[in-house]
Amino acid sequence: MDKIVIAVGGNALQRPGDKGTAKEQMKRAQETAESISWIFDNYQVALTHGNGPQVGMILLQNEQAKDIVPPMPLDVCGAESQGMIGYMLEQGFNNAIKSRKLNKDLITILTRVEVDENDPAFKNPTKPIGPFYTRFQAQEIIREKGWKMVEDSGRGWRRVVPSPEPMKIIEKDAIISLMDNGFIVIAVGGGGIPVIRRNGNLIGVEGVIDKDLGAATLGKDIGAKELIILTAVEKVYLNYGKENQVPIDSVNIKEIQEYYKQGHFKPGSMGPKILAAIKFISNGGRKVLITSPESLKDAFEEKNGTWIYP
Repeated sequence: MDKIVIAVGGNALQRPGDKGTAKEQMKRAQETAESISWIFDNYQVALTHGNGPQVGMILLQNEQAKDIVPPMPLDVCGAESQGMIGYMLEQGFNNAIKSRKLNKDLITILTRVEVDENDPAFKNPTKPIGPFYTRFQAQEIIREKGWKMVEDSGRGWRRVVPSPEPMKIIEKDAIISLMDNGFIVIAVGGGGIPVIRRNGNLIGVEGVIDKDLGAATLGKDIGAKELIILTAVEKVYLNYGKENQVPIDSVNIKEIQEYYKQGHFKPGSMGPKILAAIKFISNGGRKVLITSPESLKDAFEEKNGTWIYP
């Protein structure tokens, strides 16, 4: 069977209006599993996921408890979120697999992703993370910790960290071996834990790798033929949100690159997904699907979704 990577969006565990309790997130994991587990019949599957809400809560817990227990750096917080989300997804998918009577097991791999120490992103942090602060609080944090802080869309001030380009999945051989032995592997959570290589050693760094680019890198490294990016909308649109918006059903890489250059896909929403699709196809991938979990079956019957080809 062909290998396939399914990148599950941040709404897999927490949606607008949710409080983010463990019970809520378990329920969302079950819903996500029921939407997509049917695909396990025909592919060797690697699942990736976002971690934005969860790592944000971990950082907030760090901040609130800093005078009681030592706060952890961002790479350690990312590892914590991978374990937590992996467990929740394993629970949800195990239940869905059992109801389908599939003989499949899931396993979560704590995944490191190598990045370039000289990546320009380290000199220009742009990725907002963690809680919101007032201007006064932000000034105090800058003075005390040296963090870069920015005003975020009128909602307050937030810390921004580097978002380097993913180069290589450190655990790729383990992931391939597990997939070849029948496991559904949950890996590269939240884009992966960024590490740099210095004097032959791997060193964790504070940063956030884009989860969709991480999924595309995983696909390249394990030889996946297809990449599915699940998000909140059923397909990609030109002029999204405007009166003249136009859905894209099928497109080749040259066309989607041109649409990207024209500014149709915003950096904070569809933009990274389109870049991930371009990266995956450029590295030998056969096709990419962008759709919502609820529309996945219809998309495979060519009734919904956006398919991107070489």
